[in-house]
Amino acid sequence: MNRKRALISDAFKVKKIRNETQKFGAVSEGDGPTDIRSTLETLMKLFPRKLFNDTLPQIVVKHQLYSIHNDKTLVDKELNKLREQGELLMFQLGFDADAFGLVFASDYKAKVLAGEDGRTTRATVEKFLEKLPSPCTELSFSKDKMLRELHFTDSEITQLVKSGVLTVRDAGSWWLSIPNSGKFTKYFIQGRKAVLGMVKKSKYSEVLKTELEERRTTSLVKFHMKYHIHDIVGAEMVESISTTSGTLLRFVDS
Repeated sequence: MNRKRALISDAFKVKKIRNETQKFGAVSEGDGPTDIRSTLETLMKLFPRKLFNDTLPQIVVKHQLYSIHNDKTLVDKELNKLREQGELLMFQLGFDADAFGLVFASDYKAKVLAGEDGRTTRATVEKFLEKLPSPCTELSFSKDKMLRELHFTDSEITQLVKSGVLTVRDAGSWWLSIPNSGKFTKYFIQGRKAVLGMVKKSKYSEVLKTELEERRTTSLVKFHMKYHIHDIVGAEMVESISTTSGTLLRFVDS
């Protein structure tokens, strides 16, 4: 078995480069700050709006950018700039402490308001969006901030939770959240598991990225395959290796 694997590695002339994939139509690392925004826009194009009847803003998970830009510090720095400029909002997605959703502020507000048409909570949600700090660099709000700084009543906070723009963090605080994103989280996790399973079940638990992209998927994979590949590479669930035959993805035992 070891001899066979060695032969395959020789055939591929593997040069290990951890966490580096081919640039999926995005810019290369180090070309400047605007590249992070360009990468965000590229990844957002993979988001399946129609799957959610165009009710959700386009969501990118922060670590997906790490699959394209190796310098995590640069990515985080440029994302913070976009947040400080009021262009970008970040959300704790809930299924993992390190999973943060990125959404353009204008897209978020437009989808939230569209979802409030005809609802009794609309006036309170409009008030919240107007009072939402710009830039908003916070992930959550304390009760003290909601009551004293933003001037919301307990009843209005209850309406904001009902509408989905806030979710309970603990007894005295709330996460800023994306309404109706539960289905996104469900599909994201089940798709991740399915795609990881494809890699793990491949010979030697490795597969060429191009081959994985072309694989027929089950009903469990509802997002674009590239969307999931950026996830598992950026989250370091697979190792990305440059070879003469293209990028090889290898399952990483946790």
